[in-house]
Amino acid sequence: MDYALKLQQVTKTYKNSDFILDQVSFSVPTGSIMGFVGENGAGKTTTIGCILNTLFRDSGIVQILGKEMNDSDVELRENIGVVYDGDNFPGYLTAKQLCRIMQGIFTNWDNALFEHYLKLFKLSKNQKIAKYSKGMTMKLAIAVALAHHPKLLILDEATSGLDPIMRDEMLETFLDFVEKPEHSILLSSHITSDLEKIADYITFIHNGRIILTETKDNLLYNYAVLRCREKQFANLDIKDIVAYRKRDYQIDVLVADKKAAEKKYSDVVIDHTTIDDIMLILIKGDQE
Repeated sequence: MDYALKLQQVTKTYKNSDFILDQVSFSVPTGSIMGFVGENGAGKTTTIGCILNTLFRDSGIVQILGKEMNDSDVELRENIGVVYDGDNFPGYLTAKQLCRIMQGIFTNWDNALFEHYLKLFKLSKNQKIAKYSKGMTMKLAIAVALAHHPKLLILDEATSGLDPIMRDEMLETFLDFVEKPEHSILLSSHITSDLEKIADYITFIHNGRIILTETKDNLLYNYAVLRCREKQFANLDIKDIVAYRKRDYQIDVLVADKKAAEKKYSDVVIDHTTIDDIMLILIKGDQE
């Protein structure tokens, strides 16, 4: 299998901070969308900084499109489109002015494609970016990221601040992008319902460590939650437990094989799960 992005034991520490990005490893297969999820402060943005060399990592290897990127690697940077959650461009510019600037930065910049996305996203090219809403600024950043024909999109909360209709438009745009087999996306998002719609894989990060990487379909169709009482929990096979979370009168147990659990634990209520459910149990619960 070919990988658009591969991280191997990436570590990053900060002075005067207890936070550690601790040997982060995961891979994004070429032609796929990887959802990257975790609570605030889990290490998502730090990981993305290490990928893009905007942060110096202490150790580990990052390969993008099969190569390690250095600061002078212009050709590799041309193949990456990046959108951050926040102000991506100066507010005093218009989209038309931004287009001229980007034309001088990217050799593959496509004016016609940029105009296409401005029309698609209903963005005025003559309005100051400072006058855009947050949703409009995110759509502009996505238009810029796509207009130089990248092979890999790295999106840090790119659907943040968008209403459901706008988010749906963006998700369709991302799916259109990965229709080309050489295109791939790493999408960091708090909105797990978006990832359930478009992601092929999900990677969970917590306290700077990767705690699970799985295909989305496996998570949604094979993983399940057992709703146990104390006595039922005590009788579970430890090998079946991915993680568990104790609540007032119940213990929620995450298992990786719903059908096997149904056969083995016929007296326990077993529910289908969501990415949110899995994240809550992995992050707020305990792991065997």
